[in-house]
Amino acid sequence: MEKRILGKTDLNIAPIVFGGNVFGWTIDEQKSFEILNQFVENGFNFIDTADVYSRWAPGNKGGESETTIGNWLKQHNKRHDVIIATKVGSDMGQGKSLKKDYIINEVEHSLSRLQTDYIDLYFSHYDDENTPVEETLSAYETLIKAGKVRWIGASNFSAERLKESLIYATEHGLPRYEVYQPGYNLYDRENFEQEHEKICLDYGLGVVTYYSLASGFLTGKYRSQDDLNKSQRGGGVKKFLNERGFKILAALDEVAEKHHVEPASVALAWLIYHPSITAPIASVTDLSQLKSFTDAVNLKLSPEDISLLDKASIY
Repeated sequence: MEKRILGKTDLNIAPIVFGGNVFGWTIDEQKSFEILNQFVENGFNFIDTADVYSRWAPGNKGGESETTIGNWLKQHNKRHDVIIATKVGSDMGQGKSLKKDYIINEVEHSLSRLQTDYIDLYFSHYDDENTPVEETLSAYETLIKAGKVRWIGASNFSAERLKESLIYATEHGLPRYEVYQPGYNLYDRENFEQEHEKICLDYGLGVVTYYSLASGFLTGKYRSQDDLNKSQRGGGVKKFLNERGFKILAALDEVAEKHHVEPASVALAWLIYHPSITAPIASVTDLSQLKSFTDAVNLKLSPEDISLLDKASIY
């Protein structure tokens, strides 16, 4: 499988990243291990998680996903075969924070749950506008010097704050965010394309997208109100059931039929082909669904295919 260098890091990644938010939420540990084993066996090598996954599920307190991944890494001795990204700054009970002391404290919990002594890529999960960018970046400088973190990234930042962080890091010799993680897919294009894409290209940032399948809508399994109870995520799909959403599904169906693949593979391939995107993040809850990842990576979209998808999803 052809790998891609993530921005200006030395991380060489397969073009689809596994989204670890499902671990400890919609799938249990045994199922998580089966899926991770198959994912790596299929040639993929990058897992994305966060300290807060999956705090929202009843009975959870956060850290469940990291714990599952840590147990898998230890049981299967896979630490050197995979790239691990996790995040800090989301509300773990005391509110969102990117203060220096908070980051330096939280990283220890993440390392402990992941059963590793280093994190390949550590994201600021949400911006903390009450904390100066230099304080946050100096926390990361401390962690990188200590060998606990290799590279840093940002997610859910305003374009202004992302740019401010990049400029400050360069001018003051501090670690720079090398990767940006936006919510981006065939349906949700506007924010990234209008606000962040140019910054990512200008500064040579790697980009990994979350919500790559729009909470499952782009798999094609939700086509009416009646379909919304098909999974725990169905409720988040309702907003896509409109004229533009159906146009996008029709285009996905057409391209999928032409190439004999599922709509999900086409939606992921569209992201892989997008010039500013390094790799989409996506998750599955069943082994059989991993085929859509392999199909997406092997899919050769023609300029006509891309044009059809672009036009259907225009905002």
